[in-house]
Amino acid sequence: MKDPPQHHSLRQIPNTQALWDDAETASASLGCWTCVDRGTCGGAHKDSSFFDCNDYCRCADKASCDLVCRGNPAAFVARWREIGGFDLATARRAPEISVDPLPSMVPLIEHNSARHGRLNFPIVAIPLYALIDLGNASLKFKDREAIANQFGIASEARIVVSGVGRDSDIERYWGLPNRAELLGQLQSLGIALITPPNFSVLTNVPRTDNLHAMKRILLAWLEMAEAGLPAALHVNARTERDYQRWAELIAARPEIQSIAVEFATGAGRGSRIDWHVARLRQLAAVVNRPLRLMVRGGARVLEPLRQSFDAVTVIDTDAFHKTRCRKQAYFTESGKLHWHSHPTAAGEPLDGLLQQNVATLHSHHTYLERLHADRRVVRSGQSPTIAKHGYGQSGQRGNLSQDRRAFGEIATRSKG
Repeated sequence: MKDPPQHHSLRQIPNTQALWDDAETASASLGCWTCVDRGTCGGAHKDSSFFDCNDYCRCADKASCDLVCRGNPAAFVARWREIGGFDLATARRAPEISVDPLPSMVPLIEHNSARHGRLNFPIVAIPLYALIDLGNASLKFKDREAIANQFGIASEARIVVSGVGRDSDIERYWGLPNRAELLGQLQSLGIALITPPNFSVLTNVPRTDNLHAMKRILLAWLEMAEAGLPAALHVNARTERDYQRWAELIAARPEIQSIAVEFATGAGRGSRIDWHVARLRQLAAVVNRPLRLMVRGGARVLEPLRQSFDAVTVIDTDAFHKTRCRKQAYFTESGKLHWHSHPTAAGEPLDGLLQQNVATLHSHHTYLERLHADRRVVRSGQSPTIAKHGYGQSGQRGNLSQDRRAFGEIATRSKG
C-alpha cells in the first residue's frame, strides 16, 4: 500500500531520519505557509531543502500512485471523502465502554505451532488479522473454545486483540465491506480489549497521506467502540502538531479511556523514541484525566511513560518469538533479564519453554512496574530547575499532577 510503484531519481533521500520533523530546531518549509492544510497539518519542519511535502511524491506515473496525494486529484478526492475530511473532530462520538484493569504484561500468541498443550496464563494477546479471514471477510472462529484450540491458550483466558500489523493486512482490513458485522461477532466472544489498525504515518510521503491515515485510525477505533468492544485508540503521529491534535481530541472525548502506541518499528528508532515519549507525556498532561496506555516495543521507555500515565501495559512479543528461536529467558545474579540458547530435539514440543518464558517475562514486568511505582513517589533533592517538571536530581518523578501541569504548560506554549 505505502510503496509508490514508479520513482524517478530527482530527489533521493538515503537516510529517512533526515525527514524527522522537529519544530524546535527547524522552521516550516516555505510552501507550508500558503498550504490549505496548514491549520490541520501544522507544517513540515526539517533541515532538508524541500519546498513543501508535495516534493515527497516522487512517482513518475501519478495515476498509479496509491498515496493520498494531490498529484492524483481524482484519487485524492475519493480518499478524502471516504474519511469525511482530515479533521479528527468531525468524527461522530463513540459510546463509553468501560475497560477492565490489565496486568503490566500481556504475552502475544500468534499460533500453536510446535506445541501440543495449552499455555497456562490468564490473559493473552492475539493479532486481529489472525482472527479474521481477510479473503472471505469472515471471522475464523465461532466461539472462545475454537480460539483456545487454535492458539493453544486456556479456555478461560482473557483476550486482548492487537491491530498492529503489516500494511498489507491493515489495508485489506480497511477494505472489508462488513467490518461492523465482524466486530459485533468479536464482541460476543468477550474480548477484554482491542486496538485498531496502526495505519502507517511515514516520513517520506506527503502529509496528506499522514492525515488520511490518522483519520482512518480514529474511524476504525470508533467502529470498534460502536460494536461494544473496549478499545484503545492507537496514536500514530509524525509531528508536534499531530500529537496536539490527538491530545485535543482525547481531552474533548472522555469515552477515550485507553490509547495504544507501537515502538517496534519507526517510532522506536534511535533517539526518535525519546521524542515520541516526550510528546506522549505532553498529551497525557493536556488530557489531564486517568488514561491507560498499551505499548508494543520500547521496553527502555516504560518508566517515563509510567510517570505520566495511570497504567501502562506491555503487549510482549519476546516470549513467543524467542521461544520459536529456541531461546530461554533467565535472570542473572544481579537480577537482569537475559536470554540464552535452548536447543530442542527434533519434534520436541515447545510448551514447556513457552510457559517458562511467559512466566519469566511476567515476573520481569511485574518487578519493573513496582519499581517504577516506587520511584514515582520519590521526593528528594529537587533543584529549582528540575523541580519545575516534577523531578528529583535522579530524574525520577515526584508528583503526577505536578508533572501533568508542567507538561501542560509546555504543550500550551508549543501551540501558541
